Amino acid sequence: MQKNTADGNIRPLAIGLIILAGLIRVIQNVNFAPVGALSLFCGARLRGWQAYFLPLALMAVTDPFLGGYSVATPLIYASFMVNVWIGTRLRKTESPLWIGSAAVAGSVQFFLLTNFAWLAGSSMYPHTLAGVMKCYAAGLEFFGRTLASDIVYAGVLFGLHAWLSRTVVRSERVAVQVSVA
Repeated sequence: MQKNTADGNIRPLAIGLIILAGLIRVIQNVNFAPVGALSLFCGARLRGWQAYFLPLALMAVTDPFLGGYSVATPLIYASFMVNVWIGTRLRKTESPLWIGSAAVAGSVQFFLLTNFAWLAGSSMYPHTLAGVMKCYAAGLEFFGRTLASDIVYAGVLFGLHAWLSRTVVRSERVAVQVSVA
């Protein structure tokens, strides 16, 4: 027996958008990937193990085709799990301000964790304050692209979901909390 999507168990629209974002990751050839936004979206629109499993599965399946693994891989994956957790705070909202803020928070934590992984796991930078500063400064270029891609793809995923859940798959409509000021 199939469970109702209103209780959060089966969400074909959300899963379809996640698969679309996964395909975009594979075909994009610049460092402008949807994985951070996809992780936020999974946390916001899926429940339980699915929210955490799908971003990890996407990375595990596509990484071998896109350059493999590195010393930073465990913290990259952990960072996407943090994004899923951040996304769980968006479950009852479609607010562009909250979604954009979550995308920025996800980008910042990704930058901090993954650059720390490079610093700690390689001899590329000395393990001194100057080495830390050099490592994070070198990552700023990548942070800009991460931030831009997280904001753009979060807007696309959450926006498409909001539109399609109002017009096509109404069973996935988000029960938005109304706050009284």
